[in-house]
Amino acid sequence: MEIKKLPKAEFPKALLEIPEPPENLWVLGEMPLENLVYLCVVGSRKFTSYGKEACEKIVAGLKGYPIVIVSGLAMGIDAIAHTKALEVGLKTLVFPGSGLSEGAMYPKTNVKLAREILQKGGCLISEFEPDFKATLWGFAKRNRLMAGISKAVLIIEAEERSGTLITARLTTEYNRDLLAVPGSIFSPNSKGTNRLLRQGATPITSSEEVLDALGFELPKEERQKKLFLDLSPEEKIVTELLREPMPRDDLIRAMKMPTPKANALLSAMEIRELLIEELGEMRLNL
Repeated sequence: MEIKKLPKAEFPKALLEIPEPPENLWVLGEMPLENLVYLCVVGSRKFTSYGKEACEKIVAGLKGYPIVIVSGLAMGIDAIAHTKALEVGLKTLVFPGSGLSEGAMYPKTNVKLAREILQKGGCLISEFEPDFKATLWGFAKRNRLMAGISKAVLIIEAEERSGTLITARLTTEYNRDLLAVPGSIFSPNSKGTNRLLRQGATPITSSEEVLDALGFELPKEERQKKLFLDLSPEEKIVTELLREPMPRDDLIRAMKMPTPKANALLSAMEIRELLIEELGEMRLNL
């Protein structure tokens, strides 16, 4: 496949609106249509099993929507986002931190993934000359393009000192929406994302919340159906017990777990609109 230099007239409009827009752009593959919604998904290279599962579940839940997944081909969350997008039939747009020739492509471990992205109708794009080798300053430059082209940026796991946080800062500077998946207070991989949440990033715990942030309106029936497809084992126990409405105290006894834990679980399910309490009884919000 041939690397093409884009004429200025074909540059994505969003990239012409940012400070220091690119002077040149090279592409491999087919640029997605501009009327699609671009979501950048980035995170830690040293991801945890939690980060991987969160990324895969959220991206998979976007299946069928006119969304392009944007990321940087890096090992870790970037590659997971690209891979899951391909699996569920979403377009994916790649900004490597290098030129687009196979000899320059970075990281080498993801060259195979880059080929698969191209085979499935995706696109690689770079402002660097095709043979430009990756450098530290090059990653910071490409991060501004990932943030700039996107309607929103979703951060999934970032350490306290992380390159991902550069993308987060640029997101807010460019007036894009900054989304972040909350993480464990005990995980170094979540220190960065949890700090972003304290600073005002939108917390994301499901694909439905991403769709809402991107401006998609789900019919209530479809939204509820999706919510009930993504239950933890403990939540499934509650839904089984609530085939018929029952008082909260009776439900807690039937759950057979410590009362504080049961109350916390029920409260979390109420916040997610899985349960509602009416006339002194808990029932499923179907």
